[in-house]
Amino acid sequence: MSVMRTKTVEQAIQETEEPEHQLKKDLSGLDLTVFGVGVIIGTGIFVLTGEAAQESAGPAVAISFVLAAIACGLAGLCYAEFASTVPVAGSAYTFSYVGIGELVAWIIGWDLILELLIGAATVSVGWSQYLSVLLETIGWELPTSIANAEDGVFNLPAAVIVLILTAVLVTGIRISSRLNAIIVTIKLAVVLFVIVAGLFFVKASNYTPFIPPTKPAEGESGLSATLIQTIFGSGPASFGVSGILAAAALVFFAYIGFDVVATAAEETKKPQRDVPRGILGSLLLCTLLYVAVSLVVVGMQKYSELDPKAPLATAFRDVGHPLFADIITVGALAGLTTVIMVLMLGQSRVAFAMSRDGLLPKKIGAVHPKFGTPYRITIIVGVIVAILAGLLPLSALAEMVNIGTLFAFTLVSISTLVLRRTRPDLDRAFRVKALPVVAGLAVVFCVVLMLFLEVATWLRFLAWMALGFAIYLGYGKRHSRLARNERQKIDA
Repeated sequence: MSVMRTKTVEQAIQETEEPEHQLKKDLSGLDLTVFGVGVIIGTGIFVLTGEAAQESAGPAVAISFVLAAIACGLAGLCYAEFASTVPVAGSAYTFSYVGIGELVAWIIGWDLILELLIGAATVSVGWSQYLSVLLETIGWELPTSIANAEDGVFNLPAAVIVLILTAVLVTGIRISSRLNAIIVTIKLAVVLFVIVAGLFFVKASNYTPFIPPTKPAEGESGLSATLIQTIFGSGPASFGVSGILAAAALVFFAYIGFDVVATAAEETKKPQRDVPRGILGSLLLCTLLYVAVSLVVVGMQKYSELDPKAPLATAFRDVGHPLFADIITVGALAGLTTVIMVLMLGQSRVAFAMSRDGLLPKKIGAVHPKFGTPYRITIIVGVIVAILAGLLPLSALAEMVNIGTLFAFTLVSISTLVLRRTRPDLDRAFRVKALPVVAGLAVVFCVVLMLFLEVATWLRFLAWMALGFAIYLGYGKRHSRLARNERQKIDA
């Protein structure tokens, strides 16, 4: 039995109509766009701007956001064409199954499990930290033993918010989308407030030089060095073109999650039209906001003086407006809430698709008869994320989220090109012009950004992939739906 067997587009769509695996179609194009904004605007806009500007790009961090957005946009076009052609849950996993083959699909699914689980747990820990800061402003302080896992025993707030959002996700996609819309409205208002209010404190002198001259950075070696440094033997550099690219690899985390929109294709009323709108619309809106915020914050405060942990709030405190800083903290808390929810939504849909295909046990993919959601998988995902968030400081593992996403983007871009060549007859509601160029550039951008990640990150990623490969050979290869179909044909 070939590990590169593929399922047809018709087969993938037909399986969505099976009663035991049928999801409710309740989402519109606006819902998908709001989901995209909900998951994109979070840690990136409230934290990464300061770190990237101070350590790598200076005021040119806005260019870094644009470069990261281009990489996402090119891959997003491929996602949009694939999702409009194959409107099935699973996103990159399903696309690879149709375009390349089962083994690659499993690898991507396994990769997405790591990306979304670790991403949701990491953001949950950040949510807990922001909650502690907010409570301190009103005179409340959580006991250290339950406030975080690093200094205490268990991060209770992080685990609680995960379990609350798990309950919301189980009760239905419509309720989840409405809650997401409310919170997204709050955080968009805060982001716009930052942009408008910050303009009054911008100093032109802070933009000079816009691209600081290249200078040697503090040397990193061994596992802490970037892959490109290890391959070519060149020392690390801050600022200049190299610094802008390094910052782009860092702020790429800010865009992670837009692909989750594609995982909701099966629950969309008109996926052929609305999924491309949701993916590209959320990317465009968030890119504009990221560039605007980054320009404002480096204009308010010299890039070398930015606080890498809380640049926006600190910038307003330094100009004498602590109340504005508290408003930003509320916005960050709201922003992280929707990020957690949408990441868990994406994780449950990817695992649901893998279960329906037999690569994971089929029983856990059952759909709730009333709510129309994959409730067992959603609960399992919620419990795992809550445990990880409660027990582990995940800073090291969080770095793996970037490499996993870039790897998924690369394979989706290739899969789109393969499917265009193997099935030119398919009805494509959204068709990318000059696809070979777009897909090729997407692969190049993603690979370049991956080269700027640390060697340690690559090694952890390869170890996780090796574990996934072993699980596939031990379970998935024999239990997949396509494998059973092949055995039935042989027996017949």
